[in-house]
Amino acid sequence: MSILDQLVTQAAIASGISATDLYLIASKGERKVYAPGEYLFHESTPRLWAGFIEDGEVAIVRGLHGSTTHLSTLAQGAMIAEGALMDESPHASSAFTRTGATVLQIPREVWLEVRQTQPDVFYRIVARVAQRQSERLRHAAEQLAGTARPEDLITAVRREHDLLGDREVPLSAYYGVQTLRGVENFPISGMPVKNFAHFVDALAMVKKAAAQANCELGVLAKEKMEAICAACDEILAGKLHNNFVVDMIQGGAGTSTNMNANEVIANRALEILGHNKGEYKFLHPNDDVNCSQSTNDAYPTAIKLAVYFSLQDTLGALGELKTALEGKEQEFAQVLKMGRTENQDAVPMTLGQEFGAYAAMIGSAMKSMRTAADELLEINMGATAIGTGINSPPGYADLVTEKLSAISGLVLRKAPNLVESTQDSGVFSQMAGNMKRSAVQLSKICNDLRWMSSGPRCGLYEIRLPAMQPGSSIMPGKVNPVIPEMVSQVCFTIIGYDVTVAMASEASELELNMAEPIIAYCLLHGLMILKNAAVVLTSRCITGIQANVERCREYVQNSIGLVTALNPVLGYEKSVSIAKEALETGGSVYELVLQKGWLSKDALDDILKPENMTQPRKIS
Repeated sequence: MSILDQLVTQAAIASGISATDLYLIASKGERKVYAPGEYLFHESTPRLWAGFIEDGEVAIVRGLHGSTTHLSTLAQGAMIAEGALMDESPHASSAFTRTGATVLQIPREVWLEVRQTQPDVFYRIVARVAQRQSERLRHAAEQLAGTARPEDLITAVRREHDLLGDREVPLSAYYGVQTLRGVENFPISGMPVKNFAHFVDALAMVKKAAAQANCELGVLAKEKMEAICAACDEILAGKLHNNFVVDMIQGGAGTSTNMNANEVIANRALEILGHNKGEYKFLHPNDDVNCSQSTNDAYPTAIKLAVYFSLQDTLGALGELKTALEGKEQEFAQVLKMGRTENQDAVPMTLGQEFGAYAAMIGSAMKSMRTAADELLEINMGATAIGTGINSPPGYADLVTEKLSAISGLVLRKAPNLVESTQDSGVFSQMAGNMKRSAVQLSKICNDLRWMSSGPRCGLYEIRLPAMQPGSSIMPGKVNPVIPEMVSQVCFTIIGYDVTVAMASEASELELNMAEPIIAYCLLHGLMILKNAAVVLTSRCITGIQANVERCREYVQNSIGLVTALNPVLGYEKSVSIAKEALETGGSVYELVLQKGWLSKDALDDILKPENMTQPRKIS
C-alpha cells in the first residue's frame, strides 16, 4: 500500500467519508517536494491550497517581526492549510520544513468545485476540518502557555472504541483509546509513568512473562506470544517509553496504567506481525496482552519489581555516601573536638568519631531497607481479579511466577494466599517506613553539618563545607550550606510520603486497595529523590569538607566539659563545684583543681589530656 493509499484510508476512517470520494479529490492534487528549510506558505499570504503531508514534518510558526512562536509540528498523514476550505482569509501562520517534506496539494478551486458538485462530501470534510482545527487551537494554546509536551506531533489519526464509544487516537501513537481517556481524566501531577523507567520496564517484564506462560499452557498462540515478547523486549531496550503517558496519580487502582502497557505492547506487536496499529482483530490488548491477568495482579506486581529495582539504585548512592563518610572518619581521626548533648558542651571526642557515627547511620538505614525489600519479592501474579484466579488456566500462577523470575533475574515467590496478597498493602507501608527511617537519619546528619559549619565568625565553625554558590542577594560574602539544606527538604518529603502510603495502605477495602497508584508514586518518587540527594550530598558536600582543627581544639581546651573526667577521682560533688566556679570566674578547670590541691599536676595532666578522653580507659 502506497503512502497516499494509507493516508486516504486513515482519512476515510477518521472522517466517515468514503475512500472513493477522497480519491476523487486527491486525484486532482499535485505532489510537491520541499527542500530542507523551505517555506510552504507565509503568514498573511493568501490560502491557495489544502492538502496532506505525504512524507516528512512541517513546523507551524507565528510571527513576522524577528521573533516567532512554534505552534505545532505536523507529521506524515496530517492535513495542512485546511483553512482554505473555510473562508478566503489569509494564512494566520507560516509553515516550513526543517528536514524536507513531500505534500499532496489540492488547489482551493478543486475544493470549491466539490462544494458545488458534491456538497454532502464537502461539508463532511469541513466538519472534520473544524474538529481538527479545534484540536490544533488547543495544542497551540498549550504551546503558547508552555504546557505542551515537546514531543507532540500532529498527525493523521485512527479511530478506536471502548465501552464508552469511539475516539480518535494519533496515528503515530502506540497507546490507544483507554490510555487517551486516562490522560484526559487524570491531569494531576505532571509525572507520567514514562518518568519512572524501572516501572515501565517492570510492566514489560510482567506482560512478557504472562505471554510466555499463557503460550505454554495453550491459551495464547505462539505467533502472538512471540510478537508480544518482541515488543516487550523493545521496551526493555529503552524504546517506546514515551508512549507511557498516563499520570502516576489516577483512579481505578491502576487500570489506566495497565491498559497503557497493554495498548502499547499490542500496537507494537501488531506492527511486528505486519498489521497496522489499532487492528485489534489480529492481536488484542485485553484478550491477548492481558490474557490471564487483571490490573489487580499485574499492576501491584509491577510496582513491587519497580520499587525493588529503584531501591538498588538508591542503595548504590547511599553506599557511596557511606564510603565518603568513612573516608572522612579516617581523615579526621586525630582532630579533637568537643562533643555536645542538647547543644551543650559534653566531653571530648574526635571529628573522625563524629563522621564514623554518620557512616554507621547510613549503613543501618541501608540494612533496614534491604530487609524490607525481601517482601517485595512475594507477588500475586495469577490472582487475577480478587485472588481466586478466575480466567486463568490451572498452573498459571506458579508458571508465570517462574517465568517472571527468569526475565527479571529476581528470585520471586508466589504469595501463599493470593486473596490476601491482592488486598493487603502492608509490604508497601513497611517499605515506606524504612525509607522514612533513612530520611530521618540522613536529615539528622545534615542538621549536624549545618551546625558544625555555622559561622564563620559567630558560629561553631568546626568544619568548612565546600562553597557552592553565593548565599544572599543583599549580604555580600555570605555562603549558605545549600546542599545539606536541600537534602533535609528531600527527607521531609519522604517522611510525608510515609504518611501518605500508610493512609493509602489502610484505605484497602474488602478485596482490593484502590489507592495503589499513589503508593507507587510515593515509593518510586521517594526512592528517586533519596538517591539523587545522596549523590549530590556525597559529590558536592561530604568529599570537600575540611576540618577547622584549631577551632576544634580551642573549644576543647576552654570547655567546662573536661570536668566530667574528674568524676571517678574527685567524686561528683567536687566536680560540680569546680564546674560551677569555672563558669562563674571564667577560670579553667585545670587551674582551679591545682589551686585547691586536690590533684598533683602529673595526675591532672594525665586525666585531663583530651586524647585520653575519647576512648574507654582505666583511671588509677
